[in-house]
Amino acid sequence: MKEVIKGIQYWVRQLPEEYRLMSNTDISDRPAPNKWSKKEILGHLCDSAINNIQRFVKIQYEKPVYVLEPYDQEYWVRSQQHQTRPVDELLVLFQALNNQIITIIKQIPADKLLHLCDIGNNEHKTLQWLIEDYLSHMEHHIRNQILSPRT
Repeated sequence: MKEVIKGIQYWVRQLPEEYRLMSNTDISDRPAPNKWSKKEILGHLCDSAINNIQRFVKIQYEKPVYVLEPYDQEYWVRSQQHQTRPVDELLVLFQALNNQIITIIKQIPADKLLHLCDIGNNEHKTLQWLIEDYLSHMEHHIRNQILSPRT
């Protein structure tokens, strides 16, 4: 878990710097009508953190196998109006939520990392896998969408 914590800590520090290097147009423009802007992607990462905070806590104490409830990502982004929010607000939220995730991860006993959850279609994964996947998901969006230039 140390590597996951280091990865999350890195993005908590680095992502605000990356956004400060972008113009408001770069942050707010949607590459296509059905695609999210870089600001909306940041909001989506906050939504992911909100949903995963609950999962990371509940999997530790709920009866196995904990079933992950999916959430409608498009609706979350649209209903929270990430596109109209100041990017600085979203960055503060991103940092606060991910600092909370780090706090949670640090206190999880090793045996609880083996608790199982159903990620859909009766596919079971451990809490450790889910935490590692959280960072992978974050980095996918950051590296492939936020930091990549739009063409």
